[in-house]
Formats: sequence, structure tokens, C-alpha cells
Amino acid sequence: MGAVVADDGPSGVKAPDGGWGWAVLFGCFIITGFSYAFPKAVSVFFKELIREFGIGYSDTAWISSILLAMLYGTGPLCSVCVNRFGCRPVMLVGGLFASMGMVIASFCTSIVQIYLTAGVITGLGLALNFQPSLIMLNRYFDKRRPLANGLSAAGSPVFLCALSPLGQILQHEYGWRGGFLILGGMLLNCCVCGALMRPLELPKKSEATKEPAEKKVKKKLLDFSVFKDGGFVIYTLAASIMVLGLFVPPVFVVSYAKDLGYQDTKAAFLLTVLGFIDIFARPICGMVAGLKWVRPRCVYLFSFAMIFNGFTDLMGSMSVDYGGLVVFCIFFGISYGMVGALQFEVLMAIVGTQKFSSAIGLVLLAEAMAVLIGPPSAGKLLDATGRYMFVFIIAGIEVTTSALVLALGNFFCIKKKSEEPHTKEEAAEREELNKSEDKTPEDAKVDSIEVEQFLKDEPEKNGEVVTNPETCV
Repeated sequence: MGAVVADDGPSGVKAPDGGWGWAVLFGCFIITGFSYAFPKAVSVFFKELIREFGIGYSDTAWISSILLAMLYGTGPLCSVCVNRFGCRPVMLVGGLFASMGMVIASFCTSIVQIYLTAGVITGLGLALNFQPSLIMLNRYFDKRRPLANGLSAAGSPVFLCALSPLGQILQHEYGWRGGFLILGGMLLNCCVCGALMRPLELPKKSEATKEPAEKKVKKKLLDFSVFKDGGFVIYTLAASIMVLGLFVPPVFVVSYAKDLGYQDTKAAFLLTVLGFIDIFARPICGMVAGLKWVRPRCVYLFSFAMIFNGFTDLMGSMSVDYGGLVVFCIFFGISYGMVGALQFEVLMAIVGTQKFSSAIGLVLLAEAMAVLIGPPSAGKLLDATGRYMFVFIIAGIEVTTSALVLALGNFFCIKKKSEEPHTKEEAAEREELNKSEDKTPEDAKVDSIEVEQFLKDEPEKNGEVVTNPETCV
């Protein structure tokens, strides 16, 4: 979608595609697991909360919605904090917030207090970890970025497989209060992951030349110029529609099985099935997206993943027994894994590394309202009709619509225009990229005399020129 920007880090450092990047990838894996699996895993406590506080499905669904809304809605705040203080300090503070929210929630005496603690405070803490981890992953990986995104996204199903049955065990052994307290302690691991996010450093020789440019970038705490890119606008619109229904089935599938008369442990096992399939779907999809022929067309693979997910929801609405729900969870795990592996890879390809920290914050803000009203509105529909079929149908329609918006918008509005730069900034970026691509192979082939002559002809026709590989490129 749109022109693909080269991923030269914000400070001009080339992505190492390995080394300490694997430690960053591990930290991102843990953070992604907590961020996405936590709102779904908390759903195993809903029945207990309904009995204790005398509330309905829609009331408990607000817990997951607020968690996700904070994860998405605080995007610009996270972008500003990252651009101002850096990824590591922001993640350390976020880990403390995430843990503190769940610990305080274990002492709450009303559902509103749980909204504020487990929802708002924990959600903010997860947001302050999730977004910076993606930014660091984007800075450390370029050629292997689709695979890195797939492996990082696999943290969600891995943690879902673990947290769902763990939550069920904690509920039986310690009640929902003890379960919240223990989960709050586990969230302190986010601080450890934040410590792994070591910033990339400039080579000593190039620090003097790169310092002025770096200062200009730091002045923009939130870059709104991304809205000039038609591809980014279409992506944001499609993603906002998608999240209306994307998170609904995992939130309600456990309650669906319980209402059909199956035991709590057997119902919770559905999330384990979904997560187990998802574990393999995300890395495999990341590997496929990294293929030379596929990577330039990644947006269409993303659109297919969304259509697949929406169609699965529509078919799942016809499930009437446990076997049908298991089949639904298998196919939903495949499609959901594909969406999870590709959503940020496509966004990274659109805006590049330099603008990604601002772009992801703005995208998450646009999606926040949809995330906030998605599960609760589905809960209202369930309370009014008493049938899960309509919940799954609406979710399928919303996700399928988003896929059509993304694919058709890209094909008709972006594809024909992408051959020419849209703005002066884009033209300048392309010109710089072309120069760097032309210079690099020449510098490798010619000797030092030819390099010196080349530099004399380009920047200065007369006078002395110091040949420095860092400053040349």
C-alpha cells in the first residue's frame, strides 16, 4: 500500500537483522503475549464476576473492552513518550502500571472499581509496553522483519494457551481475587522485557554528521504527516472496521460452550485449541510474507486473511455442539494468526521506520473506539436475543467488510498512483534511497582513487575532499 519506505532506523543506523535483535524479539514476544492474550484470558473469570456482582454479559465484557481500548486509545500518548524518553524507560514504567492494576483489582468491591483498575490502569501499562516493543522490533529487523513479526505475534497464542487454563486453575484454587493477585505478579515480567530494549547506537565516526538530522527528528513528538499517505489512510480505515468484530469471538466462545451445558474446564479448552493453532499460523505466515514475490503484495495477503477470518465467523455462527465449536476454533486460529502476523508488517511497509512510532500511535487511536464498543455491543445483542449466532454473524460481516475496504482501496486508489511520489518528502526519500543504492555497490567495486574522483565531481568540483565511507553514504 503506497510507497514502501526503506527501514533505515530513526538515527540512520542500519537494522542488524540479528545479534541483540533476537533478545529484543524475545522481549517483544513476551509483551505481545500479555497484551493480546490477557483481555481474552480474563474472560474465564466472567462467570464468577457475574455471580458475585449480579451483572450481565455486557457488563463483564466491558473489562476486556476497556483493556483493549486502553491498549489502542493511548497510542498517541505512547508515541509521544517514546519519542521523548525512549522505549526502555517507557516500558519499565508500563510494567509497573500493568502489575499494579491487577493487584489493586483483587481488592475491589464493585465492577466499576474493576473497570478502573484491571481495565484502565493495567490497560495503560500494557500499552506502554506493547507499542515501544514493536518500535524496537522494527528498528532491529529489516530483511527478516516479516519473520520477526510472525514470531513476535506468536506470543499471543502461546500465552493464550497458558493463561486460559492457568486462570481456570487459579479461579478454582484461590477465587477470582487470588487469581487477579497472582496474574498481577506475573505482569512484573514486562519490566524485565523492557530492560532488554537496548537502543541502537550510531557508529562513532558518523555521530558528528548524523547529530543535526537526529535533533530534527526528536523535535516531532507526534508526526501527523503520515496522513498525507493514501495507503496509510486506507489502512487506518480498514483496521478500524476490522477490530469491531475481530476480538468478539474469542471473548464469547467460552461462554457459548458453557451455555451449551459443557463444563468450565472443557469450555476453557476451546481457547487452548484456538491458541495452539495460532502458535503455528503466525510464524508460518511471517515466513510466507517474507518471500520475494509475496512481500511486495503483502497487503493482498492481509486482505485474504481478513476475508478468511470473517468467513470463519459466519460459519461458526452455525455451531450447535462442542465439536462444531472445536472446528470453528481451529479455522479461526489459522485466520486470526494470519491477521496477527501481518497487521503491523503491512503498516511498517507503508510508513517505514522513521514514522512508524507516530503512525502506530495514530492507528491504534483510530481503532480504540471500535475496540471499545465491539464486545459490549455484542454482549448487548446477546442479552437481547439470547443467541450467539447473531453475535458471530455481525462479527463476520464487520471483518469481511474491512478486507474489501483494504483490498479495493489499495487496488483502485493506491496502485496506479504509487508509481509516482505523492509528496515532496516522498520524492526526496526516494531520491536519497536511489543515491544510496547506487553508491553502495560502486564503493564496493572501485578503488579509493575512483571514489575520491567521484566525490570531487559531485559535491565539490574544486577543493579537498575527505573520503569517509560513513559520510559518503
